[in-house]
Amino acid sequence: MSKDISTVLFDLDGTILDTNQLVVASFQHTLKKHLNLDVDEKELKRYFGEPLTKTFQRYYSGNINELLHTFRQFDVANHDALTSFFPHAKEVIQLLSDKGIKLGIVTSKHNYMTSRCSHLDEISNFIHTIITFDDVTNPKPNPEPIEKALYALAESPEHALMVGDSVEDIISAKNAGVRSVFVSWSELKKEELVDQPDFVLDDFLDLLKIINSEKGTVRKARLS
Repeated sequence: MSKDISTVLFDLDGTILDTNQLVVASFQHTLKKHLNLDVDEKELKRYFGEPLTKTFQRYYSGNINELLHTFRQFDVANHDALTSFFPHAKEVIQLLSDKGIKLGIVTSKHNYMTSRCSHLDEISNFIHTIITFDDVTNPKPNPEPIEKALYALAESPEHALMVGDSVEDIISAKNAGVRSVFVSWSELKKEELVDQPDFVLDDFLDLLKIINSEKGTVRKARLS
């Protein structure tokens, strides 16, 4: 039986914000500077959604603090020029907030970079909680980030949706007992996911089709 949806949680990079160009450029700049590695964009995109530390540890077994510092510096310096909202993202976030839906962001970005994301200023009035990598002991795909967001919003899992673009988002939602929503503009294809999402968005406006604005109950969404 469907449960009323009163909360929607969003991943940030690749879900609300188109950061693909920025993330790839930040990785390539850092890996070239410190390790003299030229890593293909397609390879790097396979690791989108996982914590930075995990990605850098794929290429270097030593202390990665300098790599993280360089990545963050490049990310902050180039963020505004290389990122933008996905179509209809801001519009839908505001509409959901206007309907009384509680909204949160659950990201694997570090707090340092999240706090310097100027795009968030444009939607800050609608977002009630932000959980970053630094706010948890166990990041996605562990359920802890979602559970912490739900606790902050005084919400239970059966009344929430998690919207994301990565394997980690879908598994984290499943582990937390929250219904998952996968965005089709992800670098991943739905068929590549071992754990299948409950819903798929082809456009941010599809989220309004999932949530019945009058009754708050879940409608059937496209899952092909």
